[in-house]
Amino acid sequence: MQSESDRLEVPPATKPSLDIAVPGSKSLTNRAMVVAALARGSSRLRGALVAEDTAVMKKGLRELGFEIADQGETVVIAGQGGGIPSSGVELDLRLSGTSIRFLTALTALGSGRYRLDGNARMRERPIGDLTEALNALGAKATTASENLCPPVIVEASGLTGGRVTVSGERSSQFLSALLMVAPYAREEVTIEVAGELQSKPFIDLTVGLMADFGIEIERSGYRRFTVPRGVYEARDYRIEGDATAAGYFWAAAAVTGGRVRVTNIGSNARQGDKRLAAILERMGCRVSVDEEWTEVEGPAGGRLAGGVFDLNDIPDQAQTLAVVSLFAASPVEITNVWNLRIKETDRLAALASELRKFGARVEEGEDRITVDPPERPEAATVETYGDHRMAMAFAVAGLRVPGTVIIDPGCVAKTYPGFFDDFLTLSGKGVRS
Repeated sequence: MQSESDRLEVPPATKPSLDIAVPGSKSLTNRAMVVAALARGSSRLRGALVAEDTAVMKKGLRELGFEIADQGETVVIAGQGGGIPSSGVELDLRLSGTSIRFLTALTALGSGRYRLDGNARMRERPIGDLTEALNALGAKATTASENLCPPVIVEASGLTGGRVTVSGERSSQFLSALLMVAPYAREEVTIEVAGELQSKPFIDLTVGLMADFGIEIERSGYRRFTVPRGVYEARDYRIEGDATAAGYFWAAAAVTGGRVRVTNIGSNARQGDKRLAAILERMGCRVSVDEEWTEVEGPAGGRLAGGVFDLNDIPDQAQTLAVVSLFAASPVEITNVWNLRIKETDRLAALASELRKFGARVEEGEDRITVDPPERPEAATVETYGDHRMAMAFAVAGLRVPGTVIIDPGCVAKTYPGFFDDFLTLSGKGVRS
């Protein structure tokens, strides 16, 4: 029997009006913590995300011997100039993909034996492309299972450097992991990308962050990256708001005919996920953008246009757009997002299953999903599969469909613990302080 805390009915909203600052970017927070740990001197990270994924990264870094003063959204890390203080460490990184991928590369710079593991789903998420590339740079990294998924064993003695090829077809995080540790190899590192690189804006995010800490990369588009030997320099660094999180609020405005301004994601934001606002504009919303904020106002009645949208560069917005599709006037096709199948859950399959509960006709392809919206969506109880983004995306549907219930709403703690407190203010039910 489920308790009240295991389920949440989302109250409907009528033309809400909200200004909100979303929490710090998870992608930037976890990257910045790794780079700060590698830097020379003490760095202060401001506006950092406080959530399960960032807590996992902090715990992993502490277990590797790094000193971290955690003051909520301000994190101070004593960098070791490329050294790893501890050896012989076993890390449990749960379901944090950025943590296990970035720390696998980080431990290759150390000296000793490191074992990195996670939960049952993590043991189904591929990491072999990364271990293969690290080995080509002089590491000794292996997976303990034949499926090339965690646990990962790293017998570390530093990286020699040189040239390496890494596949970009499963995740851009493998390339980001290599880039961030490459300055500390004994020779200059050149990385070539094989296949179609996924989620390209995240590489721009990584390269930009490295430059902020003093390491400039030579690159040829998204095919070749040359990283010079060097040392990151500590700094005081501001983390921008999370553009993926902003998407749920922009989507809320779109489907309700309301107005939402996210006050800490504007034209200056580096994250590719801010592009969702432009997609919503194509669907009929009015969008206004300043350097510091982005505002979306939905069309009257929340009736949106359909269309075909390639989300390969922003796959974390696919679930949000799929839910918005329930309220379109014609079908919406989301394409080129096959790597959703190797996320926290098989997100394409999960989307298809839950959207059908609302009365949508859904076609699920290997790398795409098409949503033919119902005339009047039906109330549904949404399974979240332990996936924070399923819970947050389908909360958008609840604003228009009375009786929508989210199972396991607490799973949002992975990246946005206060999400429902903030989101339900759209319905006048939140408890924001």
